[in-house]
Parts: sequence; structure tokens; C-alpha cells
Amino acid sequence: QVQLVESGGGLVQTGGSLRLSCAASGRTFSMYAMGWFRQAPGKEREFVAAISGSGGSTYYADSVKGRFTISRDNAKNTVYLQMNSLKPEDTAVYYCAADKNRYRTSSSYSTYDYWGQGTQVTVSS
Repeated sequence: QVQLVESGGGLVQTGGSLRLSCAASGRTFSMYAMGWFRQAPGKEREFVAAISGSGGSTYYADSVKGRFTISRDNAKNTVYLQMNSLKPEDTAVYYCAADKNRYRTSSSYSTYDYWGQGTQVTVSS
């Protein structure tokens, strides 16, 4: 069982930056690939970025490529999402998720086994 707690959300102006963190419980954090998803009001949850257990492989949604960076610190059991050049359409609740297959960087919601409660990101125009 893995418990995930996101932090770092908030209100930012267009063009600004935020860094989200997701802290995981347990001693086997590197055994999990990690992903970030987001859900805007009235919309389905969508993939943002994923990273393999070692951190050696990453994958991004086209909508955030070049603006967002996913990274992880396995010694701190934490995955990060650095978000730059934020746009109003990035406004959503952001969730981190853990995938038991540490080699995979999946964009599919259904492949993830554990989810955090989410953190709100609001980008004002």
C-alpha cells in the first residue's frame, strides 16, 4: 500500500510557475513509476506526465511538453512537477499516482494503482 500526498498548488498569474510535490509513504518508492494527472471542472481526468521508477524515462502530454518537467528524488520518496509558462487552461486539480510497474511511463488512468487526493492549481488571466 502506498499513500500519496500532493502539495504546492495555488493561484498564479498567466506565465508564472509552480512546483508541485507528491510525497509517498513506504520504503519501496523506486519500485513505482509515478504519474501526474489533472482534472478541470466538467472535464475528464487527463494525463500530464509520467516518470519511471529510476527516473531515467519520462513521458509528457503534448499540451505540457516544453513547459512542465517531471522529476523524482527516491531518497526523499517524492516526485515533482515543475510547471512553467502556465496558462489559464492549466487550471485544474492535479493528482499524483503510483504504478506498480516501475518500468512503465503510462498515460492511461487505468494502469495506476494508487492516487493522491489532489492539489488545486488556478492560473488567472
